[in-house]
Amino acid sequence: QVQLVESGGGLVQAGDSLRLSCTASERTSSSFTMGWFRQALGKEREFVAAIIWSGGLTYYADSVRGRFTISRDNAKMTLYLQMNSLKPEDTAVYYCAARSLSGVSHSPHQYDYWGQGTQVTVSS
Repeated sequence: QVQLVESGGGLVQAGDSLRLSCTASERTSSSFTMGWFRQALGKEREFVAAIIWSGGLTYYADSVRGRFTISRDNAKMTLYLQMNSLKPEDTAVYYCAARSLSGVSHSPHQYDYWGQGTQVTVSS
C-alpha cells in the first residue's frame, strides 16, 4: 500500500509561485504514473498534470500548461509541482495521486493511491 504525503500549499497573491511536494512511502514501480489533481470548493476533482515515472513524459491540463511544471526525484521518491504565475482560479485543494497501471489518465477514478491534499489559495 503506497502512502502519499503532500506539502507546500499556502496562501499567495496572484502572480506568485509555489512548489508542491509529494513523497511516497515506498518506491513505486517504474510503470507507475504519478499525477496532480485539484478540487475547488463545490467543483469536481480535475486533472492538473501527470508524469510517467520511468520515462519522465509529462502531461498537462490546458489551464495550467506553460505555468505549471511536474517533475520527480527518483532517489527521494518525491513528486513535485512547480506552479508559477498563479491565478485566483488556481485556488483549490491539490492532491497527489498514483496509478499502478501504465499510461496516463485524466480521470481521478483511474488512480489507485491518493494523498490527503494540500490547500492552495491565490488572492487577487
